[in-house]
Amino acid sequence: MSRETWILVVLAAVVALATLVGAVLLAVRVVRTRRLLGALGVGGKVAFYGALIYTILPVDVLPDPIYLDDMGVLAGALIYLGRQVRKHRAAQRRLPGPAESPEPGRLRGPVS
Repeated sequence: MSRETWILVVLAAVVALATLVGAVLLAVRVVRTRRLLGALGVGGKVAFYGALIYTILPVDVLPDPIYLDDMGVLAGALIYLGRQVRKHRAAQRRLPGPAESPEPGRLRGPVS
């Protein structure tokens, strides 16, 4: 094989390895969000399990040595789950606000 062919083979192997590592890292991040699934509702569960099933199944839009489609699905699931987590945490932080403040000089309730 010529030198140019070896360079292309090595470059393709590096790109395939980089996309594999990226897909694995994204999958690990998606799995870490699993502990919050109970609070995120059905949409969170569908995004989580759908992304993992798409990543694991051999049927893909692109052939398996190219993990860009898997990375896209995992990244989309992470973005959606991240938004759901932020909404859930914001709802938990919201405390009931104080009742409307009374007019100046008036008390809220009877004084004992």
